[in-house]
Amino acid sequence: QVQLVESEGGLVQAGGSLRLSCAASGSIFTIRAMGWYRQAPGKQRELVADIRSGGSTNYAYSVKGRFTISRDNAKNTVYLQMNSLKPEDTAVYYCNADIAPEWGQAEYTYWGQGTQVTVSS
Repeated sequence: QVQLVESEGGLVQAGGSLRLSCAASGSIFTIRAMGWYRQAPGKQRELVADIRSGGSTNYAYSVKGRFTISRDNAKNTVYLQMNSLKPEDTAVYYCNADIAPEWGQAEYTYWGQGTQVTVSS
């Protein structure tokens, strides 16, 4: 069984910073990609950033230059450093990961439980 456990989000003022982490545990053979999504009230879940096993990254246009995604492969952990936060960044943030539980098995996409990030103006 694979689990993704996210760190707590929080309340921060506009212009502030916050760092999220998400650790994968359980039966893990390989993790191909890890990422962060967010969902604001009344809106669809959207990709924030993702990172491949080789280190290549992809960001939503709205967070480029402000957010940085990174991962520690030895710890099966992905991080999201969020700087210059804006009220429109307020959302529930979810991490996900494409994981093959054992050699020869197909990859599945697993999700964290979500963590609330609120940015006050």
